[in-house]
Amino acid sequence: MKTILATTYALNPYKGSEDGMGWNFVRQMAKNNRVYAVTRKNNREHIEKYLLEHPGPAYHNISFLYYDLPYWMRFWKKGSRGAMLYFYLWQFFLPAFIGLKGIKFDISHNVNFHNDWTPSFLWVLGKPMVWGPIGHHPKIPAGYLDPFYGKKALWKDLATWSLKQVFWKLDPFLKLTLKNARHIWAMNSSVKEIFPKYAGKISLMPSVASEHVTWTDRPREGFHVLSIGRLVALKGFDLTLKAFARFYFDLPIENRKNVMLHIIGDGPERERLWDLAQKLGVTKAVIFKKWMDRSQLTEYYARSKAFLFPSHEGAGMVVAEAMSHGLPVLCLDNYGPGEFITNECGFKAPVSNPEATVCDLAKGLNQLYGNETLFDRMSKAARKRFDDKFDWNTRSPRLDLVYNKVCQKNIGAEMDYTLINHA
Repeated sequence: MKTILATTYALNPYKGSEDGMGWNFVRQMAKNNRVYAVTRKNNREHIEKYLLEHPGPAYHNISFLYYDLPYWMRFWKKGSRGAMLYFYLWQFFLPAFIGLKGIKFDISHNVNFHNDWTPSFLWVLGKPMVWGPIGHHPKIPAGYLDPFYGKKALWKDLATWSLKQVFWKLDPFLKLTLKNARHIWAMNSSVKEIFPKYAGKISLMPSVASEHVTWTDRPREGFHVLSIGRLVALKGFDLTLKAFARFYFDLPIENRKNVMLHIIGDGPERERLWDLAQKLGVTKAVIFKKWMDRSQLTEYYARSKAFLFPSHEGAGMVVAEAMSHGLPVLCLDNYGPGEFITNECGFKAPVSNPEATVCDLAKGLNQLYGNETLFDRMSKAARKRFDDKFDWNTRSPRLDLVYNKVCQKNIGAEMDYTLINHA
């Protein structure tokens, strides 16, 4: 049994996305290893509450450590404002915290945030280091932002992309992270394109996964389309609405009453998206719902026939959840969900121009509508894809394989990660 020092800036058993990934990665590490999980102090209350509610041997191998910078170094951080700068500083001073604690470990593993442009400093501790899964969001093509989201969204994306370029090219600590990491875990294949020099120690495993759910073949009445996520430009909900509208109005009038689109989530673009639904004339067939707990969400997955998720991101936890419920997925053919699904369990629309993308997504909905044979085949394929690749329980063997490899590696020797790759 090895001892792993895991840094998990975002870790909360009651949340999804980055926090949920952090929690589940630590749980998978602890199946066969002793784990010291370092996270922020604001996660302590939630972690301790969860452990009281869910006692059991699964957590005996985990020791949680809580660390933050002093208030005078973080008073300016408010919610998500300043989060990336604080994360950078949090990591910079983390080795000193570890040193003061006197923790003995075999391998350090920087788990999250999942981005490829801010460095880790765990290599300073002199032990084999695993970095990731790290992610890469390619630049969103301008035509998918302007004119719908406006110039502000366009310039914001450009500014973010420019900042990333600065880090990739100029940050000496990022270069040291890449050089000193024994293994780099990428959540999508575009990471190798950004860091081709280090491709030999990069393997692919998406950060997204989901819990196993009891699933059986069951009839789903009507044709309900589901879409879940933060209502921000990155998620592409304008494409969701436009594709659904095109599909909806291609149906005979008498068939439209049994068709619905459910959009679940919240965010700054909610009002703009509702205005778009009105402009498209589909408000009778579109329902916006705010965030809800998982038990309620399960009901929506269970009665839906398609999961529409044209997000531009390089991840998407909800894609794994949808497949766990046997839902065919319609997404962009990109480095995120486009790499998660196959043609057997969904439809991938090329990213060429918004109009063509909308047409392809609508075409996918049309193919599924009323075709129970196709739905049944894709539903089974989606569930199999989940069982094989996106069940959290598939992560533990891969983690152990990497940990064994990095401990065996001689400095300067090449490693063969063929067997580690996710797909």
